[in-house]
Amino acid sequence: MMPRDPIELEIFKNIYRSIAEEMGAALRRTAFSPNIKERRDYSCAVFDAGGEVIAMGDHMPVHLGSMPMSVRAAIEACPFAPGDVVMLNDPFRGGTHLPDITLVAPVYVEHGRGAGEHMGKARGRERPRHTTPTLHTTPDFYVASRAHHADVGGTYPGSMGLCREIYQEGFRIPPVRIVRSGKMERDILALLLNNVRTPGEREGDLGAQIAACHTGAERLREVCSRYGRERAHAAAADLLAYSEKMMRAFLSDMPPGVYRAEDFLDNDGISDQPVKIAVAVHVRGPGSAAAGAGPFDRAQGRLRPVSTSREASTQNPVHGRGARAYTVTIDFSGSDPQVEGSVNAVEAITCSACFYVFRCLLAEDIPATAGLMRPIQVIAPEGTVVNARPPAAVAGGNVETSQRIVDVLLRALSQAVPERIPAAASGTMNNLTIGGIDPRTGEPFAYYETIAGGMGARPTKSGVSGVHTHMTNSLNTPAEALEYAYPLRVRKYALRPGSGGAGQFRGGDGIVREIEVLTDAEVTLLADRRTRGPWGLKGGGEGEPGKACLIRGDGSVEKLPGKFSVRLKKGERIRIESPGGGGWGSPKLRDKPGGRDAPS
Repeated sequence: MMPRDPIELEIFKNIYRSIAEEMGAALRRTAFSPNIKERRDYSCAVFDAGGEVIAMGDHMPVHLGSMPMSVRAAIEACPFAPGDVVMLNDPFRGGTHLPDITLVAPVYVEHGRGAGEHMGKARGRERPRHTTPTLHTTPDFYVASRAHHADVGGTYPGSMGLCREIYQEGFRIPPVRIVRSGKMERDILALLLNNVRTPGEREGDLGAQIAACHTGAERLREVCSRYGRERAHAAAADLLAYSEKMMRAFLSDMPPGVYRAEDFLDNDGISDQPVKIAVAVHVRGPGSAAAGAGPFDRAQGRLRPVSTSREASTQNPVHGRGARAYTVTIDFSGSDPQVEGSVNAVEAITCSACFYVFRCLLAEDIPATAGLMRPIQVIAPEGTVVNARPPAAVAGGNVETSQRIVDVLLRALSQAVPERIPAAASGTMNNLTIGGIDPRTGEPFAYYETIAGGMGARPTKSGVSGVHTHMTNSLNTPAEALEYAYPLRVRKYALRPGSGGAGQFRGGDGIVREIEVLTDAEVTLLADRRTRGPWGLKGGGEGEPGKACLIRGDGSVEKLPGKFSVRLKKGERIRIESPGGGGWGSPKLRDKPGGRDAPS
């Protein structure tokens, strides 16, 4: 098989990735809610004709790794036609939790719009006769946008409360067409908007997601017009094969063995019982049938070059499709059964966390495609906290359990590749929702944000303070934007000194965020790492656990758990102190030669 030009492969990698990034920019610029336009709680991706992801924007890892399952559910449930857009948020059909609404659109490329015609016009030749463009009968690509909507109904404003079943969490949407043949399905839209607290904001954010999908589709048509449809398809297949080969190259140098770890969520918010997540990572040796070529160069900290020969793109076995020899099996057997509270994770979340961790192990800027997971098998037993079944409540699985899955994977892999693994980060997204009636408008409002914490220390550097880590890649809402949009006031926003774990390299510090409500409001917190701090590595200390308290109008302070819902009166305040990251290495080594952070 003739090798593909690696320069062309790199060009197409960046073309497809730039399309996903431009989709995200369009979504951010046109969104209504601060959660999307300020916090950037959204993700966009590009998929080939088979629904395999070929490019992602640098958006939210928890969205991106799970989005392929939503795209597959949309393809299976709704036969597409030109101009259609399918909407869904069902966690049990490829979604994550109900506030994350995904839109999927097909991309059809016209016959007669390929590179030959484009170059012919450029050279001044006449267009051949009888070349009226026609559409293919099946999509050439798909594009998808996912965004966290600040309210989708349910018991609590913000749709992120302590519930016992999914029916309490909000409006559940199976794959349905929100746009048919280019026209909005007004009855579907009306059904959704009639079941949320902030319909104007929801409609605006959905419109922004549709615009993002339109942007992606137009750019893909332009690519096919310039390079030709077949060339664009071949490049997508090559990117999948190349990603797989690069991952196999890394895994072939990982020491064979079984690496086990477990970690715990504090509780499920209903009982005080810790929730265990256990993992066994089985790494097969380089002599097995699954081993790839081109070992990882530990001395250089990167992959040696591998062949870019064209290989047929095959289906992703992580989700039970296709037969392939696995190099790594990630087995979550031994994790606790699904629980009564809302910290249950669905299968898409667990697969997403695995995708994220193994993508992070690769030092090279390889394509973030479905090919990365072809050598990796994920076993998540049904009915457990890592693969919950209906009618489990799942709002916190996406934001809290996903972080703990990452923690337990990193802890296991620290036994195999210790030079690549950091100590535990804050391990929680500190999900804060506030809702009530805005006295300025007389209309309901619903505010949602996640609060950053400390990054875990690394083998050569201390952790970063006050940063969103792992499965979240969002921002804190700027105080000015928050106070402009909602009847809220930020009273304090600062780092939490000394909250990072001690060590040769210290964990990053958490954040203190204090918000005053300017009207009576319902406040909900869904957070973790309150009873045990993030762990350190190689003798490093734990980070400080998080805290929360209520400051009443008379100045009295009430300590609160990590998961609660409470009614605040005008003038009262909620104060969140997020965890620091774990330390790396013994603190005794910090003052010895080489014991400080390596230069960046």
